Amino acid sequence: MSSLDAGNLPPLTLVLGGARAGKSRYAEAFIEAAADGGTYCATAEAGDGEMAARIAAHRARRSAFWRTIEAPLALAEVISAESRPERPLLVDCLTLWLSNLMHAETPLDAAFTSLRAALRDAAGPVVLVANEVGLGLVPQTRLGRDFRDAAGRLNQEMAALAARVVFVAAGLPLVLKESCSSLRGAAGDEAISTRLLRCARNDGKRSG
Repeated sequence: MSSLDAGNLPPLTLVLGGARAGKSRYAEAFIEAAADGGTYCATAEAGDGEMAARIAAHRARRSAFWRTIEAPLALAEVISAESRPERPLLVDCLTLWLSNLMHAETPLDAAFTSLRAALRDAAGPVVLVANEVGLGLVPQTRLGRDFRDAAGRLNQEMAALAARVVFVAAGLPLVLKESCSSLRGAAGDEAISTRLLRCARNDGKRSG
C-alpha cells in the first residue's frame, strides 16, 4: 500500500499568480507530494505557433504520473466525470477556459453556475490554476476590460469555494486562505519544495 494519501488534500485548492510565475509547477508539485497519480485537465487550445509550443513544453514536463484530458469548454463535465478520491484533478487553467468561453460567446453566468455545482459535488480533490490579471494596466479595449472583469469575478467565486488559496510570485507560494487540513507542516512543505527544486535543476540542465 502506498504511503501517500490524496485524502490529505483539501477538497478544492485555488492557485493564483501572474504569467510565468510558477503557479503550474506549484500545483503539480502540490498533488505529486500527496498522491500516486493525478488527472491533468488542460483547457488550452493551440490557436497559434506560440501557444502550440507552450502546450508542447507543458506536455514534455509532465511525467507518467499524469493522465491528461483536454477540455477547452466542457470543464464542469470533466470535473463531474473524472474526479476521484484517490486521483486528484488538476485544472490548468481557469483563465484560458474563460477566454475560450468568451470566444465561443458562451453565456458566462450559466457556465460559472455549472462549474460551481460540479466543484461542490466533485468526488475527489480538485486543484484549480488561474491567472491574476488585475494587477497590471487597465486594458485599452472594451473586450480586454470585459475579460479582466470576468476573470476577477471568476477568481473571487472560486476563492470563496476553495478551502485553500495560494498566490504564487517568482515561484514562491503565499497562502492566502487555509480552512481545512491539507499538506501543512514540515513534511508536506518539504515534499513540495523538494519537487520544485528538482524541476528547477532539470530546467537548468536542459537550458545549459
